[in-house]
Amino acid sequence: MKKNVIISLADSNYFELLNELVDSIKRFKQSDNTAICILDGGLTDDQIKILKPKVDEIKSSDWDIKISQFKTMGKKWLKSLITRAFLTEYFPNYEKYLWIDADAWVNSWEAVELYFKGCENNKLCISTNADRAYGGLRVGWFFGSFARVKSQNYKHAKSSGFSEKVAREVALRPHLNAGVFALKSSAPHWKVWRKNLEDSLKSGKVWGSDQIALNITIYHNNLPVEILPAYCNWTHISGMKYDEDRKTFVEPYLPNHEIGIIHFAGKHNNEIRNNKKTLSKIECLNGKIIEKNLRFNNE
Repeated sequence: MKKNVIISLADSNYFELLNELVDSIKRFKQSDNTAICILDGGLTDDQIKILKPKVDEIKSSDWDIKISQFKTMGKKWLKSLITRAFLTEYFPNYEKYLWIDADAWVNSWEAVELYFKGCENNKLCISTNADRAYGGLRVGWFFGSFARVKSQNYKHAKSSGFSEKVAREVALRPHLNAGVFALKSSAPHWKVWRKNLEDSLKSGKVWGSDQIALNITIYHNNLPVEILPAYCNWTHISGMKYDEDRKTFVEPYLPNHEIGIIHFAGKHNNEIRNNKKTLSKIECLNGKIIEKNLRFNNE
């Protein structure tokens, strides 16, 4: 019986990305001992047939917290923002759970190992949106020399109905990216996260609700966390470089560590997500600029 599992969810529009994620996992020999489970958020029958031989289980996802149809607007893929707090309910027979968004792919198995190792001792293992290559805080300037910090955590906490006290507690902490995370089945985070998520959905939008609920679980409820380097969940796509000698994507600064998981999060990556043939300009370590497809290619 496999103890570790990697889980993702997609609808029919994200099928190609999900299929690439699965292929990027299975090309590593180490994946033989890791289960892959898929939550169906609106896949077609033909798409499920393609996935079935590659994965251990496929289950239909549900709205695990009841919310109004006005908030969902028929977008079934929004289930993933709620469902990932309930992974142990869908697939109860595993010890360690690693969630990876469908618009990401595994470039180096080291990152997978770090996530599973980091969730030991009932810690949440996760990466943040803060890194030396990502840029600094966003601020709004007024009255000449005064600045107001534009904090994602603060904005989402307030829009989701959390108190000013809670919003300020999380405001300047590194934003934890729920697109990739690992937790043990026995971790206390699941219950607290679900409660915070339910509270968030009462006042806030579905989009972003899971992440602010998870950030509050760590920074307000003080549950244990292991924060991994950004290369374990790399979202600053335009900032990475390519190592032609090793034929792999790396951080832009020394020591140019190999990127573990490449994650096409954000509107600025729409073209890459929507068009598999998109070529992007990327700088090599020797300074040369090349055009390269950044999607996973199994060839």
